Amino acid sequence: MGKVHQETADGKVVACHQLITATGERMADGLLDGFVADVTAGTLQKLLQDMVSMRRIDAEATALQRQGELALWPPLLGQEAAQAGSAHALQAADFVFSTYRESGVAYLRGAKPAELMSVWRGNNNSGWDPYTLNMATPQIVIGAQTLHATGYGMGIVLDGGGSLAMAYFGDGATSQGDVHESMVFAASFQAPVIFFCQNNHWAISEPVGLQSTLPLAARGPGYGIPTLQVDGNDVLAVLAATRWAAERARTGGGPSFIEALTYRMGPHTTADDPTRYRGVTELEDWAQKDPIARLQAYLRSQGIFDDDMEAGMSATADAAATELRQACIALPEPAPLSVFDHVYVTDHPVLDRQRRQYQQYLEQFAAAGDGSAS
Repeated sequence: MGKVHQETADGKVVACHQLITATGERMADGLLDGFVADVTAGTLQKLLQDMVSMRRIDAEATALQRQGELALWPPLLGQEAAQAGSAHALQAADFVFSTYRESGVAYLRGAKPAELMSVWRGNNNSGWDPYTLNMATPQIVIGAQTLHATGYGMGIVLDGGGSLAMAYFGDGATSQGDVHESMVFAASFQAPVIFFCQNNHWAISEPVGLQSTLPLAARGPGYGIPTLQVDGNDVLAVLAATRWAAERARTGGGPSFIEALTYRMGPHTTADDPTRYRGVTELEDWAQKDPIARLQAYLRSQGIFDDDMEAGMSATADAAATELRQACIALPEPAPLSVFDHVYVTDHPVLDRQRRQYQQYLEQFAAAGDGSAS
């Protein structure tokens, strides 16, 4: 069966659902198999291409930061399957509320390269129009997006249903009160929300074992929320689990909680040095569970992937990375006073005063002839 079991501190067992093992073997799962029965070879190849492109874009963004072109970048290396599998289960009308790490989800929702880069380059307060992608711009405050998703989900119920809200968050966010409050409200009002926890095992420098003595999936039932723990490096299992939750949400079943067990292969952000708090063997162990390598192994075993296809996917990913770099460097420098734009819908006296004061500050440099106010 496609389940890996984890024993909790009180001796209870949590089943971690899996469809493709780390070595590329297809497993059966009584719950999840039905949700991917329609998946074709073409769909699997598309999932692989998306993961390869996401990894290449992430590597390029990291390089841009190291070269001084970005102020910061939160890498997603190792979490491609969790993001690609879940994103492919969503419909265009569903609304996504993410952290700063779901750049892969944004890419699959249609975010343009410049829109992925502008916040991290410091050129804009947000990357994209949320109503174009049906995806809110990244939330920096840990866990706050779960409240937004629950509120949006409650609005869906009042409007008659049909779509859902998706809240992404990490294992560290589960220690935040916002996450617990949002799950209480979602359960009480049967809001169509998917709480998607990417348990990447490290909340910056703190391991998940210090966050919870139980698997995080054991928390959902306490709120009355059906829960699945899934192998987050298995893109097919993630797709199936998210489809399971989406079906519940769209048919009036209320919220679901998914814990996707994955691993952050890189730093928390490019300002972080993970070698200071985790061992080499841990990284090596998780490298053997790489989400891209396992899907490649499975596709090769089925005769639907070869070296030529691998080269083609790499070329496509390289082209996406080139486009990303060019778009990043070409971003226009914002006018200094534009920092006050779009803060409020209507004029606000405090903001107006701050704008005048900043204008006066800039004019001092203009008077000195150094052109800093331009």
